[in-house]
Amino acid sequence: MQESPEKLATRFGLLKGILPLNRAAALRDALAGVTLASMDIPQVLGYARIAGMPAVTGLYTVFLPLVAFAFFGASRHLVVAADSATATIFASKLSTMAPIASGQYVALAGMVALLTAILLLVARIFKLGFLADFLSRTVLVGFLAGVGVQVGIAMLGDMLGIAVSSPRSTVQLEQILSRLGQVNLPTLAISAGVVVSILAAKRFIPRLPVPLLAVVGGIAASDLYDFAGHGIAILGPVAGGLPPLRLPAASWRQILDLLPVAASCFVMIVAQSAAAGRVFAQRYHENVDLNADILGLAAANTAAAFSGAFVVNGSPTQTAMADRAGTRSQFAQLVFAAVVVVVLLFFSRYLQYLPHCVLAGIVFTIAVGLINVPSLAAIRKESPGEFTLAIVTALAVVVLGVEHGILFAVALSLLRHVRHSYRPHTMMLMPGANGRWQPMPAKPGMQTAPGIIVYRFGADLFYANDHFFVEEVRLLIDQAPSKLRWFVVDAGAITDLDYSAARSLTDLFDSLKQQNVEVIFARVNRYLRSDMDRHGITQIVKASCIFSTLHEALAAVGVDSDPRANGVM
Repeated sequence: MQESPEKLATRFGLLKGILPLNRAAALRDALAGVTLASMDIPQVLGYARIAGMPAVTGLYTVFLPLVAFAFFGASRHLVVAADSATATIFASKLSTMAPIASGQYVALAGMVALLTAILLLVARIFKLGFLADFLSRTVLVGFLAGVGVQVGIAMLGDMLGIAVSSPRSTVQLEQILSRLGQVNLPTLAISAGVVVSILAAKRFIPRLPVPLLAVVGGIAASDLYDFAGHGIAILGPVAGGLPPLRLPAASWRQILDLLPVAASCFVMIVAQSAAAGRVFAQRYHENVDLNADILGLAAANTAAAFSGAFVVNGSPTQTAMADRAGTRSQFAQLVFAAVVVVVLLFFSRYLQYLPHCVLAGIVFTIAVGLINVPSLAAIRKESPGEFTLAIVTALAVVVLGVEHGILFAVALSLLRHVRHSYRPHTMMLMPGANGRWQPMPAKPGMQTAPGIIVYRFGADLFYANDHFFVEEVRLLIDQAPSKLRWFVVDAGAITDLDYSAARSLTDLFDSLKQQNVEVIFARVNRYLRSDMDRHGITQIVKASCIFSTLHEALAAVGVDSDPRANGVM
């Protein structure tokens, strides 16, 4: 018996983001896809502007790449298309290698997409989806805020009618400020009208496709009133028809130069796509298959590379737009792609009349949306230290550029994690006012009971923090109020012990033996015990001094412990 197309697709892992699909759901998603197209087409034109690509290539990103992800990805909600963050990342490098929007520039952009696809494919093969977790949400908020500021500055020239020549944000701002006397007032008026209208509609009428109305109205007014003849810059001739299929051309030297750019795009794609996919999967109680989504993203970027487009990403903002439009599966994205085909075949020639200032105004509102003020305010309120990291990341993006900014953001995320492991919280068990044992910050001059210290170390022991452990233990013992007999290590937070830390502990415990201080380990899990056995710590401490619970360890040193107190630490 021949299998149905649905069963065949399931067997080969295809169309996970579409199937199952009934007639009612298909009609719902088809209408949502048309709505999404009306809202998103102006956005992707704006992203092409950010990327320094011809405007029509923005439409290319929501044709074959969108279809490729629908076939190979797993998320039912993720919209994979042009994105401001990745567009800014590769544009900052490509602008130094070729003239913006030139044939060579387009070819290099295609090569970045292809290299990014290869990195994503490698990540899928080796199941590296966990890499998304290495860019913390705090630093990601700061990074996107920096991108928003950078993109906003980049659009000011077109919005004011001032020519800007540098790709660097600081230089662009300096040029704009020095040429304010050259502002084109009609251009400024149109830009201001577009920005105010879009922001007001987002606040009061979020479903109204104001960007689309701005594009259509701008094209009509430009053609009717000859904007070009009155000093208002327009796009000019735009290639029509379906995208040509060809391999992007680049020399080996150029490919090597583009690899770091592709790596930056890869990190951003994995982090943003994973975040957006998880949020909407959780909202609708669906499973997350990040590795399948990475395969879909690899396919989408391959399609972008061969169709004259540029890097595509699982965009959180566009995914949120799709959700508001009512999409519940990737079938809506297929309908969106079909609408784009109609635009490419029959309406692309009208884009030549689109004023630069209208497109810049739309992009400026996108940039404003990237600066998530409520999230920054929440971070500042709950964790001032993390807020500082977010601001430093944003400043790095603006000052150093997006390509270096994303690497800086990853480094900050990792350093923050290492810092917590390097200087973990340490505590001592002390008698509380209510007669029960209480955990308190470890301080020299304190002890749990006469002759006893119960000490908790709040992280794994490894080469970077073993000296901190050793120094604090020595200090607590040396400054104990009375002669110490027992030192109990509550190892509840320690799951790993590396070679360097083992050698430091060996030296410490040998020294404590000479001081007649017996070391006891409590709450030792199987992983830590395995490391202790392998590194010879068990032999030094003695197996009889290693316990799986704190209650047993306290009983072994003669402390009268209430079993209810075991959960205190």
